[in-house]
Amino acid sequence: MTEHTLKKFDVELEVIRRNLLQMGGRVEAQVTQALEGLRSGDIALLDQVVQGDKQVNLAQIELDDNCSHIIARHQPAAGDLRLVLATIKAASDLERIGDEAKKIAKAARRLHQSEVKFMPRVGLSQATDTAIEMLRAALDAFARVNADSIEEMRRKDAEVDSGFKGVMRQLITYMMEDPRTISNSLEMLFIAKSIERVGDHAMNIAEHVVYVARGKDVRFENSQAALGDKR
Repeated sequence: MTEHTLKKFDVELEVIRRNLLQMGGRVEAQVTQALEGLRSGDIALLDQVVQGDKQVNLAQIELDDNCSHIIARHQPAAGDLRLVLATIKAASDLERIGDEAKKIAKAARRLHQSEVKFMPRVGLSQATDTAIEMLRAALDAFARVNADSIEEMRRKDAEVDSGFKGVMRQLITYMMEDPRTISNSLEMLFIAKSIERVGDHAMNIAEHVVYVARGKDVRFENSQAALGDKR
């Protein structure tokens, strides 16, 4: 490629990186607002989260389009190609986190508008804080192309999974003791599952960073190790 083409290529790579981080910031805000609406019962805020999902979807479409054009025009290789492919995958994970934020907002709206005035009291805050921390850490790692935090991310992901299981046990107890709590307990279960999924998608983004930085796909490392042990 000529010097001019190389400079243009660098600019386009920087644009998709910056746009992904902006999309990540928007998605993080969506999750935070959905959880704030759950806590406060602010229906207008919850409606805002539901409507805001459209912007997240449009951001993914734009990123996919930009990445496709980069591949078609420049035929990137090695690290540059890994960055473009990881951007496409990370944008997909961010879009799904946006979907989870919308699910939380809708479930929270149903809870606060329910005729049954029962709000399940469950230990959701720790898993919620950890899932949001994971998302921030994954975006920071992507910005710096730093794969060093992958083990810490795995530890936090296990914490979120454990927190979800604890909440599920609490909610099952509520439902067994009083059938009138079943409807609202299920809504809270859907919210807890969405929080757990936010952690999963943040973990995926961190794994995409490892692929960019080291050229290694670590998505199914644990599964491969377990399969090797069985052999």
